[in-house]
Amino acid sequence: MKLLTLAKLYTLTLSLLCCIDIPWILVIASPFYRSQIGHLMTDNPVWWAGVLFYCLYTVGLLMFVIIPAVEVESISSALLAGFMFGLIVYSAYDLTNLATLKNWSLTMTAVDMAWGAVMSATVSGLTVFLSKYI
Repeated sequence: MKLLTLAKLYTLTLSLLCCIDIPWILVIASPFYRSQIGHLMTDNPVWWAGVLFYCLYTVGLLMFVIIPAVEVESISSALLAGFMFGLIVYSAYDLTNLATLKNWSLTMTAVDMAWGAVMSATVSGLTVFLSKYI
């Protein structure tokens, strides 16, 4: 795959990820997160860490989900692999927290893992669908 195409796919994937995940976090899920883990949340987020997460997560989606799906032109592959990628990656965070942190709830774990799976599937499917236009 050409470097220019990879750069376009990266930009598209990162844009979709931010457009879907950031509103979820800031608007929809914020009250839920506060009720579940408010005692752990900071008033001053470490913004560079959040930016780095999105940049690295985008690389993971591209390498393991999107590029393979683009190569076989399969949106269904992107949806399934994106779902599984999100579920696995988010489970690493959520299940580790459930195992090691006091007052980390099973509800928080389940909701966050489900969101990671659905969000990753959506971003992956949309990216593969839109890739034919870039």
